[in-house]
Amino acid sequence: MRQAHAEDARTEARRVVSTLLGTERPTAEALVGDARAELGDERAGRCLDLALGAGLTRRSAELAAIAALLVGTRDLGAQWWGRPRGGKLPAPDEVLGTAVAIEPWTDLTALEMLAAWMADDAADALWGSPVAEVDLNSWQAEDRFDLPGGVRPGDRLVVHFDAGGRLDAVVTRRPDDELGSNLDFQSLRYSRPAEAQWSWGVAAGLGPHRLPGEDPDPYAREVDGDAAEILRDWAVRHGATLEQVGEPWRTVGEVVAAIERADWMWRSGEWFGWWRGASALVDDSAYLPFRLEELASG
Repeated sequence: MRQAHAEDARTEARRVVSTLLGTERPTAEALVGDARAELGDERAGRCLDLALGAGLTRRSAELAAIAALLVGTRDLGAQWWGRPRGGKLPAPDEVLGTAVAIEPWTDLTALEMLAAWMADDAADALWGSPVAEVDLNSWQAEDRFDLPGGVRPGDRLVVHFDAGGRLDAVVTRRPDDELGSNLDFQSLRYSRPAEAQWSWGVAAGLGPHRLPGEDPDPYAREVDGDAAEILRDWAVRHGATLEQVGEPWRTVGEVVAAIERADWMWRSGEWFGWWRGASALVDDSAYLPFRLEELASG
């Protein structure tokens, strides 16, 4: 059963986040407190402002990025924030101030981009700069990049595949006497900031994640009752248990908690339409009627 893998992922995430942050049950309150202690009040406050500005269905991802920045700052030092990155890239503190992601990271939020920078810099500090980048959507192991000069059979070269993600390519001599390389998938690894980002997000889940200073409580807002009933009933008809969906939804917080319990990402593809509808309900989106129509049409 695919949903069983969701609990396996949470178990592993709790193990990792416990190692990195000292708790198996991470909370927004604890994360903000640790961030203030490590990043300083001003920098942590700016991170918190960005998390507060995100939609509630995005809040967990923004907090997970803060977890990466917290762990990365412990590893690389506070000076990382003020160090220009060379070329046209500003220092991380400048990005935090402007809250604007930079090409080619514009598909990320500012916090997610900073977390990616931190994860890659931590990986480089541990394993050296990568010689190439590979896309692991393809599991072809042989000759995925041009070899640098001066390599010999048996050399292990570090390659990049994701923010903070590295694996080795082993140089080998081919039957035609040319040099090539084979990716060693057993060497796949992530830096600590990347692990913190993944594990915090999975272990803490979608929420609710209430943050300091929020008044009124955004999770207490009442939702459209008819839309909530449609989405809740659809989930039950398509395999969610009554325990997972909970009592009829009245507030945003109840919807968020039900989304988390439903483990929709581990279910069939039609659940993506349900997620779009449920997230529109949470975020009070004008697209909600269209999302419900899409869900009804299959």
